[in-house]
Amino acid sequence: MFQPTAVRQMSHGGMQVETAFPLQLDSLHDFRLTLGERSVVVKGRVAHSRISDVDQDIITYRTGVEFIELSDRVAAAIAHFVDELAK
Repeated sequence: MFQPTAVRQMSHGGMQVETAFPLQLDSLHDFRLTLGERSVVVKGRVAHSRISDVDQDIITYRTGVEFIELSDRVAAAIAHFVDELAK
């Protein structure tokens, strides 16, 4: 099922995402990431999740996702993107 997700932080090994729904600890998910002009699909494991904001009836969750089983090509694309942002 497609669900829009906001990426708040990204590193070589994972990312922090913001959602309007909770993600279960240790669950696995596929994420399609747009990295500049490239688009990749990564598998991630939910490492932690918490409520980050409550505004009337809207709850926002911040979730840490650890990348797993990255191919060399995808790992290189993520590394290039993260390194370019750090400049």
